Amino acid sequence: MSVKSVLHLNFRGEARAALEFYRSVFGGDLAVVTYKDTGHVQDPADADLVTWGQVLADDGFHVMAYDVPSAMPFERGENSFFLSVRGADAAEITAYWERLTEGATVVQPLGPSPWAPLYGMLKDRFGVVWVLDVAAASGAKR
Repeated sequence: MSVKSVLHLNFRGEARAALEFYRSVFGGDLAVVTYKDTGHVQDPADADLVTWGQVLADDGFHVMAYDVPSAMPFERGENSFFLSVRGADAAEITAYWERLTEGATVVQPLGPSPWAPLYGMLKDRFGVVWVLDVAAASGAKR
């Protein structure tokens, strides 16, 4: 079993530009999925915004990012990141989730999502927002 923690940056309409910039600095591969790609468009103005993106380089550099949807409050520089914990084993991710929920506020309950077999988000008792998920199988959209 193995998990990986990755910084997940939050933007409002700037995620794609930020990811492209970080790729120009660190190299690597850029992957971007829009709200339209996932079929999860709540506001048509958000359709082409990034619901999930990453830069992943062969040397180990890895950063993820997304655009906070317009229906959610967002102030640039506040709540500007999540800590993402991703693994391949649902039981392992569920165990971490259960321990992190002690004193936490659950934002998105742990369960299946359009982009991952298992996904959840919470704000722990210290105010840190965590995203836990099981990586989609190869060839899947995320």
